[in-house]
Amino acid sequence: MREFFADMDLMLVDEDGVPVASGWGVPIRWDGRPASLPSGYTEALVRAVEGHEQGVAPDTLVICGAIVTPSLKGRGLAGETLMALRAAAKEAGWDRVIAPVRPTAKARYPLTPIETYMHWAREDGSSLDPWIRTHERLGATLLSAAPASQTMTGTVAEWERWTGLVFPESGDYVVPEGLALLHIDRESDEGVYREPNVWMRHC
Repeated sequence: MREFFADMDLMLVDEDGVPVASGWGVPIRWDGRPASLPSGYTEALVRAVEGHEQGVAPDTLVICGAIVTPSLKGRGLAGETLMALRAAAKEAGWDRVIAPVRPTAKARYPLTPIETYMHWAREDGSSLDPWIRTHERLGATLLSAAPASQTMTGTVAEWERWTGLVFPESGDYVVPEGLALLHIDRESDEGVYREPNVWMRHC
């Protein structure tokens, strides 16, 4: 991805040239219909790489992430990074900008389906979720849920090491910072975690 889409791998620096935030995305071809969206983050990456290799002309930027230096959070740098990615898409001539948004506060409600959570709002009408709200403030709108945006698998021992928990029997478990439940199958020695995202459209 860095080789194919380096122009969409951006770094925000302060007045002294020190990196303070970064953002990246990949271009795909998309017809604008929610029904034809990638299933989420992972499929967007696959579609971008395969499209590039097949010579398919993209028309849509998928924002894959925006990360701010932890000590500088709350200063609007994430929004600036998203705006820079939108500007890069416009300069490239792409008509649309979308994002599989990872709702950061969803970890507090791992039992709630993403289809329900994505519509929860505060009294002022803005999203209950702070990261969805950041996108909303920039004019982005909800498109659809992506209930399996990323799927992560591992052995039971690996999941116990990653989470610091013990899984004595098969079943579904709440895990630290998980947006959904982890399913453990001890017979097959496998744990599967499907992380939900929310598709949003910027332009």
